[in-house]
This record gives sequence, structure tokens and C-alpha cells, in this order.
Amino acid sequence: MALRNELEYFFGAVRFFTRLPVPAWVGHSSDALERSSRYFPAIGLIVGSVAALVLTLGDLIWPKTLAVLASMASTLYVTGAFHEDGWSDMVDGFGGGWEKPQILAIMKDSRIGSFGAVALIVLLLAKFCAQLEIDVALLPLSLIAGHSLSRLCAVSLLGTLDYVRDEGKSKPLATRIGRGELAFAALTALLPLLLLPPPQVLIGVVFAVLATLWLARMFKRRIGGYTGDCLGATQQLSEVAFYFGLLCKFS
Repeated sequence: MALRNELEYFFGAVRFFTRLPVPAWVGHSSDALERSSRYFPAIGLIVGSVAALVLTLGDLIWPKTLAVLASMASTLYVTGAFHEDGWSDMVDGFGGGWEKPQILAIMKDSRIGSFGAVALIVLLLAKFCAQLEIDVALLPLSLIAGHSLSRLCAVSLLGTLDYVRDEGKSKPLATRIGRGELAFAALTALLPLLLLPPPQVLIGVVFAVLATLWLARMFKRRIGGYTGDCLGATQQLSEVAFYFGLLCKFS
């Protein structure tokens, strides 16, 4: 029974954060989704593995630029651009709003504004350029590590901030993650890091953590906590920050 429950939590996270199919017996319990936060980095392992596979296959037949582009497109398809949407909404809200109610209202608007559009273009371009610069031999593992670590960064907000909406698409996730669950999530995220060169990966982790701390401080100061869009934005920025850290010349 315990194993079945854990599988339900895992597949619930897969269904919520990706377009991948899950077994028919998996229910739609909000309680199960609430307990699935420990598996968010595992979703990153899956998405990162898809990206790595597409990159590896694409590199066999195309120049690296096209292989990287195909890899990025695969993650956008698998996730439905879920986190990218959160990033653009967050930037729209915090860029165009001053008070908490205004910021939340802008983020809830399904239309993308000028702040969000520009931020999304810059983010995707930064991700594309960074992946082009990473050694092709290290890039597949870097993608897996980046996707899992960045989701751990997003999960960390569940343990430090409060959910600030009365309702929303991430309301079922609005819970304080326990220490054991956070430790499991951290272990999942950190395993692929062990396969990368230690000096480079250390700087990458530091950059990802700094990006997360900066966003968390802004969320706390401006709206008193986080929303689903804030989680998506944290995942996106910390992922890019990780790639930038890997590329530091002193790493």
C-alpha cells in the first residue's frame, strides 16, 4: 500500500508538470499532489534526460546549434512551457506592479505583457547560448543536472515561504515541505552533479543558489511569499544560472 501511494505521488507530479502519460489508475487527489513535492527534482531528471537524448541524437546528424535548439524544443514540448510561462508572468507582475494586489492581478492575467515577452526572449536566448558554450561531451549530463537542481531550488521555496493566493493552479502544492521530504528531493537533485567535474559543478551550484536566494528575497519583500508563477520563475532562472556557473573561467 505504501509503495502504491508513493507511485501515486510520483505519477501525480509527472502529470502536473509534464505532458507525459501516466497509468490510468492514478487519481486526481489534491492530497496526493500535495505530497508529491519530494519528486519534483525527479521530474527534472526525466525532462533533463529527454533533453540529453534529443541533444545526443541531434548531434549525430546536425551542427551543435541545431542539436541544442532541438533539445530545448523537446523540453518545451514535454513540459508544455509550464515553467517558462511562470517566468514571464512573474516578470510581468513584478515589473508592472507596485503593490501586492496589483502584482498578483497582473501575474494572474493570461495575457503576456512587454516585460514578460522581453524577459522570456532573453531567458531562452541565454539558455541557448550557454548550452552552445558547454563542451558537447559534458552537455548531456549538464542538462540532466541543471533540470533536477533547478527544480530543487524551486522546491526550497515551499520550505521557507508561504503561498500567498487563496486559490490557483499551485494551491494543491501550497504546503510546508518536511525535512525528510526535502532531504529526499535534495538527494535526487544532487546525484547527477557527482558525474560532472567538481570545480565547475560547485560554481554552478553556487550560482543557482544565489539566483534562488535573490528571487526568494524579492518574493518575500514584495508579496510576502510565493505563487505558482514564482516557483516556475525560480526553476528557470536557477537553471540558467547553473549553466552560467559551469562556464565561469575560474571554475
